[in-house]
Amino acid sequence: MVLLRSATVDDIALLKSWDEDPDVIAASGDDGPWAWHIELPRTLRWRELLIAEVDDTPFGFLQLIDALDEETHYWGLDVEPGAWAIDIWIGSAEHRGRGLGTEMMRLALDRCFDRHGAIAVLIDPLESNTRAHRFYERMGFRLVEHRVFGSDRCRVYRIDRADRAS
Repeated sequence: MVLLRSATVDDIALLKSWDEDPDVIAASGDDGPWAWHIELPRTLRWRELLIAEVDDTPFGFLQLIDALDEETHYWGLDVEPGAWAIDIWIGSAEHRGRGLGTEMMRLALDRCFDRHGAIAVLIDPLESNTRAHRFYERMGFRLVEHRVFGSDRCRVYRIDRADRAS
């Protein structure tokens, strides 16, 4: 059973090790490694940083953000109120391909829609990440646009509350 918990400064070494994984690097784009020592201590009303665990073993990371309120305006100023966005990855290679990502995403969507009242959830995998495209489409996301974020060519996917309920 997958559980989500808040990421803490005690997770910094683990998260840094995941940042060095070739598959995580390939899926991350030009964001590069995060400044975990800066981001983890910050509590922001528009964001959750979460660790996914199975059998008390951390294996993945999730960031849930209110796409409109997020401070860098990554998603733009015209994103609709109530849209949330997800960053997700399995950092531990031995946990990939076991269905844990599917459960992580279900839990993330539940949090966005139920806890945060999202009307829609967005995600932006790199154009080159065809495996992620298939995964998000299986999860019910639909492609809404091709977009460049910084120097990254991405696909933007969206799932609406109504889509999730059906």
